[in-house]
Amino acid sequence: MQGTVVPSFIMIKKDNIQEIIDLSLRGTDIFLVELTLNNQNCIEVYIDSDQGVTIEQCMTLSRQIEGSLNRDEDDFELNVSSAGITTPFKIKRQYVKNLNKEVEVLLKNGIKKIGTLVEVTDNGFTLRTEKLVKLEGNKKKTKVTENLPVSFDDTKSTKLVFSF
Repeated sequence: MQGTVVPSFIMIKKDNIQEIIDLSLRGTDIFLVELTLNNQNCIEVYIDSDQGVTIEQCMTLSRQIEGSLNRDEDDFELNVSSAGITTPFKIKRQYVKNLNKEVEVLLKNGIKKIGTLVEVTDNGFTLRTEKLVKLEGNKKKTKVTENLPVSFDDTKSTKLVFSF
């Protein structure tokens, strides 16, 4: 068709963005939680750190990523933000960061558990839960603490619990 300009899209590669992020975060306590890139070149980056993430840290990483990409070759949208305290955990390091904190775990079988995250391993984590149990010979129920091992493979989602 005459007079019609068809844009030529050179797709940004996720591996290249991953490399930029890895270099940018090296030597800091900030870590990548999730990186997504869709076919419209919309880049979503979620980061976290043991101390929390500031707006300035998000802006710095955004500038470093944008400065490493060529807008003349690729049109893209870039969003960098913290993982958020209400979003489910995505990676093992978030579990480690939240040791000894209360979490809500939804298992793939639909069962929900609330307890304290007391241990993290390569394959899962241990949740310390409390429940009331009627012990033999007692009229009242007694609070019993148990450590429940949970596999990452059996976990649908885990997130922090906040009590006000």
